[in-house]
Amino acid sequence: MAKENKAFVKEITPQSEDFSRWYLDVIQKADLMDYSPVRGCIVFKPDAYEMWEACQRELDKEFKRTGHRNAYFPLFIPESFFQKEKEHVEGFNPELPWVTEAGGDKLEERLAIRPTSETMIGHMYAQWIQSYRDLPLLLNQWANVVRWEKRTLPFLRTSEFLWQEGHTAHASEEEARQETMQMLDIYTKFVEEFLAVPVIRGQKTPSEKFAGAVDTYSIEAMMKDGKALQAGTSHFLGQNFAKGFDIQYLDKDNQLKYVYTTSWGISTRLLGALIMVHGDDRGLVLPPKVAPTQVVIIPIGPQKARAAVVEAADSLFAQLRDAGIRVRMDARDDVSPGWKFNEYEMRGIPVRLEIGPRDLENRQVVLVRRDTGEKTFVPLDELNTALPKLLDDIQVNMFETAKKFREEHSYVANTLDELVGYINDQRGFVLAGWCGSAECEKAVKDACSATSRNIPFEAPAQPAHCVNCQQPAKHAVWFAKSY
Repeated sequence: MAKENKAFVKEITPQSEDFSRWYLDVIQKADLMDYSPVRGCIVFKPDAYEMWEACQRELDKEFKRTGHRNAYFPLFIPESFFQKEKEHVEGFNPELPWVTEAGGDKLEERLAIRPTSETMIGHMYAQWIQSYRDLPLLLNQWANVVRWEKRTLPFLRTSEFLWQEGHTAHASEEEARQETMQMLDIYTKFVEEFLAVPVIRGQKTPSEKFAGAVDTYSIEAMMKDGKALQAGTSHFLGQNFAKGFDIQYLDKDNQLKYVYTTSWGISTRLLGALIMVHGDDRGLVLPPKVAPTQVVIIPIGPQKARAAVVEAADSLFAQLRDAGIRVRMDARDDVSPGWKFNEYEMRGIPVRLEIGPRDLENRQVVLVRRDTGEKTFVPLDELNTALPKLLDDIQVNMFETAKKFREEHSYVANTLDELVGYINDQRGFVLAGWCGSAECEKAVKDACSATSRNIPFEAPAQPAHCVNCQQPAKHAVWFAKSY
């Protein structure tokens, strides 16, 4: 009998009992991260970092397809740069860490550790752009940024995190606005089709837009506790940064003009979204497209048949690997199959492939889905066809399941009391009318801590009156508590 030297996966706090505790339990038990000795910073362990690498590969392909090129800009930004765009510095100043000394000497000018790169890139664009022939300039940067958060939560809100930030410059407002929407569309497709997370596309209200932007657009996702997570943003910056950094060009008529700029980005908070949208009380549930391991092979059966079963499993491993499937095999004999089943369910691997002596006789394998728990028996000679189809089915089902959850937890409110009731007594998003005043938007936040998520491009209803003042509504707005 195999020697049992490991305990079963320890209990994970149920989502219904304490969602935040569930989240922290899962990310640690699934070995995604560890806490660093620096407050608010985490170590990305291999599975988490491989998911981020998968996101990078997929998005980078789209960025290059649409004409963008990657570059890298310095981590340190002179303090004077932040004074050139007043709204921008006011928005970021509370989160800025500063370097004041280096090599034992006090610096002549403080250096901020990059919270975002509009200022540094604006400075460089002013030197690079001279003529209309230099436009459009389409750059992207994969980098780390630092924002000294007062309250942190791994992946979702950390003092240092990883992201990409695109920065483009254009000759006309129309072209810059087209760029802004194109990138929002790319984010939408990526998050929905690659991560299986449904999102709501829309425009941020003035109080929620990016500091220094003319208009900010976002995609918002609903977590399983009903809270919102901003999954990506795209900003039309107009000429704010161009004027602040004197980014001018000579047009075809030899007239000096300011460019129009955009910026757009996503970050490793998408890993938190993945976990919170798809996870369950047994742990992670990972979409096949982003999962570091798509299939785990587990040989089962008595010791006397082990050699033949492991040999067959080795052959299957090579077969699936060569077919391009991310596969691993666990042939350890010091833990039971039951322990392995529990462990890999907790880690969210989309498909478990079991093979034992009876399966060898019947020339078949057992495939078990992580998303539904459904078992199917597949003939060995059909595996190369059946498995990719199963992975596709899981990807689609996970998106549809998350979309159904969002629909079941979305409400429409006509009064502030109704909105507060939905926010406090139900979990989810509330669509409400808004007159456009900052006072009415703030009244909602003061009443129930919900913020405006965005003004959706496509709203399921169009309330006639403002939820607070009952004056005619200018917009339908999604409100929710958020991360």
